[in-house]
Amino acid sequence: MAARAHIDVGGILRPDGRLDLSTALQPYRQRLGERAAAHLLRRAGFGGTPDEIRRYAALDAPDAAQALLSLSPSRAIAPPPEVSAGGPIGKRKTRESLAALQLWWLNRMLTTPAPLQEKMTLYYHGHFTSRATPRFPEITYNQNALFRQYAAGNLRELTREVSKDAAMLIYLDGANNEASHPNENYARELMELFTLGVDNYTENDVRESARAWTGWRVFRRTDTVEFDPSRHDFGGKTFLGRTGNFTGDDIVDIIFDQPQCARFFAASLLNWFVYNDPEPELVDRVAALLRARGYELSPVIGTLLASNVFYSDRAYRALVKSPVEFVVGTYKTLGLSTVDESALAALQQMGQRLFFPPNVAGWPGGANWLTSGTMIARQNFLTRLLGSQTLAASSWLRDLPLTSASAAQDLAATVLQGDAAPASIAELEAYLGGKGSAALATLSVENYDQRVSGAVYLTMATPAYQLS
Repeated sequence: MAARAHIDVGGILRPDGRLDLSTALQPYRQRLGERAAAHLLRRAGFGGTPDEIRRYAALDAPDAAQALLSLSPSRAIAPPPEVSAGGPIGKRKTRESLAALQLWWLNRMLTTPAPLQEKMTLYYHGHFTSRATPRFPEITYNQNALFRQYAAGNLRELTREVSKDAAMLIYLDGANNEASHPNENYARELMELFTLGVDNYTENDVRESARAWTGWRVFRRTDTVEFDPSRHDFGGKTFLGRTGNFTGDDIVDIIFDQPQCARFFAASLLNWFVYNDPEPELVDRVAALLRARGYELSPVIGTLLASNVFYSDRAYRALVKSPVEFVVGTYKTLGLSTVDESALAALQQMGQRLFFPPNVAGWPGGANWLTSGTMIARQNFLTRLLGSQTLAASSWLRDLPLTSASAAQDLAATVLQGDAAPASIAELEAYLGGKGSAALATLSVENYDQRVSGAVYLTMATPAYQLS
């Protein structure tokens, strides 16, 4: 069983054990060290290679957060040739096209120089949920690119854009929403799941919002979205207590004027970056920061990633890794350069097939990721990955010392940043030394591949490794 490590933050808790809000969002000013640096890279990306962890370990928290944000531009990124309409993905059959797109994104997560940008793209994918459009994979890619463009950008502007995005219009029937027959699907989910939460609007608000969103059409083969005035309801509407001849953009503005909208996103961001079930007072503080910054995410994310509460004991290894985080993070930890196609089947068995969330609410996440079936899928993934070819390709596994005690300590330090109980390290040392084996009793050139592969498996199968 892994031991929860302690990162000394100091002053974050009051004598009664409750969060001290006067210091929670203040910067954590100490040099990070490897444990805190690994924590940051797991939360703001998909983990770090040993070299990346050492590089960030030399920084203090504000400088490290700013370094990650500076690597996450909010500009548009041109589609790579393989995902263009005329490229290999566009020319393949549906299943192959989407598999190629999934694999492309996983490799981008692994190799990107801007990990926070990809982590936020994944966040939006689970927040503004829609499913792939199988016959037209470019539409699915374009939504993914939209999320990447707004990675640390403006939430209000992204909500406007995703409301008129082809993938969303198709998924929630916005393309069939016209004045003569308003479709309420998107209007409802916009408030319930994307911006306000349940019990913060009325059924009349849903109806009036649906009227405001009428008129948008999608031409699937070209991913062209057009507004057709002949299909729009130009009548007066009353929405969340305001009356006017509202359009969809007006609806978004009115929603973002609600204090509840800031609280909704504050809670969501705290659950994504810090810990689940954040204190209401902390949610209110982050909500106030969101409103003060006009819903610009960069300064808000920067504050969270540099804060005392982010580095608190409660936050440390407090979130369950999603299958994508687990898979990409494993490739990253091992220092591998490419995610191979077998990862797609593994992710599906673990319960997270990219571009195919189970419903409009997205993946439930948290402890839901860890069931008896999905844990077996994680173990099977590790067994398949940790073969001799992986050891040969790893940037550091070949450098482990040929003494079982030193190798065990190095594995625990590199994979778990030391978050393993003495008994777990003793188990690793015994395994590496050949306990219970008729083979050579010490770690040697002859048994290196087999022993090290098994030891890495044991390390990555620990409870700590399942947590971010």
